Amino acid sequence: MSSKLNPFEMAQRQFDQVADQLDLSPDNRALLRNPMREFHFQIPVRMDSGELRVFRGYRVQHNDARGPCKGGIRFHPAETIDTVRALATWMTWKCAVSDIPLGGGKGGVICDPSTLSVLEKERLCRGWVGQMWRNIGPRTDVPAPDVGTTPQMMGWMMDEYSKLVGSFTPGVITGKPLGGGGSLFRTPATGFGVIVTVREALKHLGINGKETTCSLQGFGNVSQYAALTYLDMIGGKIVAVSCWDNQDKCSYTFSKKDGIDPKFLQSITDEYGTVNKGRAKEGGYEIEDADAWLAKDVDILVPAAIEGVITGDTVKRISKKVRIVAEGANGPTTPEADEVLKANNVFVIPDFLCNAGGVTCSYFEGVQNDMNFYWAEEEVRTRLDQKMTVAFHKVLEMAKARKVYMRNAAYMVAIDSVVKAMMLRGWV
Repeated sequence: MSSKLNPFEMAQRQFDQVADQLDLSPDNRALLRNPMREFHFQIPVRMDSGELRVFRGYRVQHNDARGPCKGGIRFHPAETIDTVRALATWMTWKCAVSDIPLGGGKGGVICDPSTLSVLEKERLCRGWVGQMWRNIGPRTDVPAPDVGTTPQMMGWMMDEYSKLVGSFTPGVITGKPLGGGGSLFRTPATGFGVIVTVREALKHLGINGKETTCSLQGFGNVSQYAALTYLDMIGGKIVAVSCWDNQDKCSYTFSKKDGIDPKFLQSITDEYGTVNKGRAKEGGYEIEDADAWLAKDVDILVPAAIEGVITGDTVKRISKKVRIVAEGANGPTTPEADEVLKANNVFVIPDFLCNAGGVTCSYFEGVQNDMNFYWAEEEVRTRLDQKMTVAFHKVLEMAKARKVYMRNAAYMVAIDSVVKAMMLRGWV
């Protein structure tokens, strides 16, 4: 979360550009350019030491024309309201481009979860729900995990909400643990969806996936399962991944010329995506600087951590060999970098299309909660593959028809869908 980058301003700039191309009316622009509702609150938590600490919490509901708001809760020391606003906005477009009947929301707490005990995290989660329970719900706003939060934390939040409303309500939160209302295949869903879009992009570009190389940023949930799915579905070689190191408070790149083994790295990675450097060295991995993943001479780059990593400056480090940038993270590419990628004829799979597998599977989880009937893993996987494939080709066809960049095409598909919903409901 770079101090030089305001992610909400970036989201608005992206929207404005497409709104101009669509000749969107002033009323529609006014409704879509800013969130409909915002909640700012304090969460007092009794720490294990007996000290009372007060945490700052947020929830932003950007637009609910197409259905209840949907979006994760991020626990991060550098969280800001503008980050939450941007992520809520992108969630509106993500649900719309995937054609799932939900709107956009996002939440956050300013904290470093790696410094909190299990009981402190539970109190913080329950405290967040205590502040928000009147304004969330299966038909209102459905939170989910994000950076720094886990399925167990969603289980605590669901339990707290159920206690406050007086009835078991699993559909209030998605990303819950299996056995606690969660869906099979939810953990790998986002990373899996990223690679489904890569598979379709390779077909479109006429590239043999087995001959490709790939480099990923991040080694949290999204990157781990993107890496595993890439090897299984595409069959190429991964030469590098980066990760955040909680102890050193900086990032490193782990590379291996003959290809990394994501299962091995997964086995030496903690719950916050930090790879054990000593074990990695023993395994023959080279440890490089934070941005080394970006400069690798590969065919596919997958930024899958935080926003604002491919900027007007860092884009210059990207190899001329790169053919595809698959945005596993939200907002990883700034508008200045987009112009360079366009000029270099790089095929960009935009974030709210590329990483929509998670929210799509979350939607499936909510459907299963409503039915009180749960699907087999293969059924979830098949439905997700179909949904992501259809979404990709809808955006690709728009890009071809309007002769526009894939990001703009994704916005066109999403904005058109939300505007139609607002018109049908009589908002505009």
